[in-house]
Amino acid sequence: MFSEYLQYDGLGLAALQRSGEVSADQLLDAALAQVEQRNPQLNALVHCFADRARQQIRDGLPAGPFQGVPFVLKDLMAMFAGEPICMGSRAVRVTPDYDSEIVRRYKAAGLNIFAKSNTPEFGLIITTEPQLSGPAHNPHRKGYSTGGSSGGSAAAVAAGIVPVAHGGDGGGSIRFPASWCGVFGLKPSRGRNPMGPDLGEDWQGAVAEHVLSRSVRDSAAMLDCTSGPEYGAPYDIRPPQGSFLQAAGRDPKPLRIGLCREPLVATAVDPEVMSGLEQTAERLAALGHHVEETEVEVDREQLWRDFLVIVGGEVAGLFARLASTYPGADISRCEAATKNLAMMGRSFSAADMVAARYGWHKVQRAAGELLSEYDMLLCPTTPTAAVPHGQLPPSPWEAAQMVASHRMNIGRLLMRSGMVEKMALPVLGKMAYTLLGNVTGLPCMSVPLCKTADGLPFGMQFIAGMCREEQLFSLAGQLERELGFTDLPLGR
Repeated sequence: MFSEYLQYDGLGLAALQRSGEVSADQLLDAALAQVEQRNPQLNALVHCFADRARQQIRDGLPAGPFQGVPFVLKDLMAMFAGEPICMGSRAVRVTPDYDSEIVRRYKAAGLNIFAKSNTPEFGLIITTEPQLSGPAHNPHRKGYSTGGSSGGSAAAVAAGIVPVAHGGDGGGSIRFPASWCGVFGLKPSRGRNPMGPDLGEDWQGAVAEHVLSRSVRDSAAMLDCTSGPEYGAPYDIRPPQGSFLQAAGRDPKPLRIGLCREPLVATAVDPEVMSGLEQTAERLAALGHHVEETEVEVDREQLWRDFLVIVGGEVAGLFARLASTYPGADISRCEAATKNLAMMGRSFSAADMVAARYGWHKVQRAAGELLSEYDMLLCPTTPTAAVPHGQLPPSPWEAAQMVASHRMNIGRLLMRSGMVEKMALPVLGKMAYTLLGNVTGLPCMSVPLCKTADGLPFGMQFIAGMCREEQLFSLAGQLERELGFTDLPLGR
């Protein structure tokens, strides 16, 4: 057994494998030992295929920068030929006969994919507590949320099962669990990573896929491996000047950073989070950066309403697509909140969707104008640290209301009545800082810099201009070297 497995990040493990100090089989053994030890308590992984991973080693893993490193896919969008995908739902179980483009690129990087991670149904909620497989537990405290929707991946990284794991982000779903589990999570610019062949974009461009990791350099090197254009993609964005990995290794020039306190959805922000924001600003100033207060000027109520219109419409479209693409899908088995969101989506018109996109453009313009004055923006990733299970999913009473409204098809009435705002606020409120990055498509990252007095981590979020991931990685690398990241419960 390779007993030092937990001491290395992904690039470190790959270097040991290339030098012959450890074999890919030993790395897989170490990961599986962590699965056996940790996963029964965490429920981070929902499907393992160790025999296939062993065969992948025998067949020869490509000689990429992550050759031999064990890796898990979020069980949502990434198709892996021959392995079932459920998307966190009791309604779906299909086995694709092809790989998603991003999975092809993961494989070319040398990663040894051996498991799928837990996720909420269709990635729609900001906590990983699906009815299909049960809640994922935060490695820092059992019974607490990992965040979502990449919560299983975040927990697997924080616990030491793998050093890096796949995630996706449509409203904060990489950054949010990164914050609550105390790991590093970057959402790349819109179009930076591929989404084909099934999609050109998802949620009208709000969704981006990348990874969660313990080290900045793993995230940077992975983006070097996966980014770039693909056939049929709607975007072909500016490549980096060098490599993302090189950027992570050099300190940035002194940066002009705008500090934003106000959440974009009306919600309470924990005083400890605000204290962490103040401390982060002080640390940045000590490193030579200039930090001053500012705010993004947007219509906050319109922002969340536009988001609900677009996501509702996308879920309604997903239901139709599932019925036509996967005849065995049983939509009646979807969770109440999912069916309710689809019902609302069906009640909106095409004109409603267009108006919501116009609303998004106003937000994009406002953020772009602000980022013409600053190199990046700083705010909390989440307004609180992790909460206990059961606080974010709908209560039984709310679920019953949702079932009734789904049957009555009263989506527009719900929006006018204020009931949607009441039921959505627990989730949307937690997305009050992350939502901006998805609406605008800007690159942003959660950096694990803070903890509450009782030991729960929370991240600080940095948002940069379009295609400026190099700048983010450069600052993150400096913070990692100079300040250090929050401790993780590795192997415990």
